[in-house]
Amino acid sequence: MSDPASAEKGLVQFEVTGGASDRDLVRALARRLAEGGPESDRLRAAINETIGGQPPRKGGILKALLASPLIGSDLDLPRPREEGRKVAI
Repeated sequence: MSDPASAEKGLVQFEVTGGASDRDLVRALARRLAEGGPESDRLRAAINETIGGQPPRKGGILKALLASPLIGSDLDLPRPREEGRKVAI
């Protein structure tokens, strides 16, 4: 039987067959994915990439950079300015 509250959230219950040693891992994974949010999205993407064998989606690097903990830290890393070399034309 399915829980009406879970159904409202778009969750469904299903059964999987696996090794006994993976039981806790699979349950923890299912819980984390059901929570939703950016962490669940990252986890889902990593798993899909690992077992799906599909190339990363466009914009993945940008999404990762925007999720960086350094966003808003006003980090300033000065670089020395160098003139370049002379080229004969």
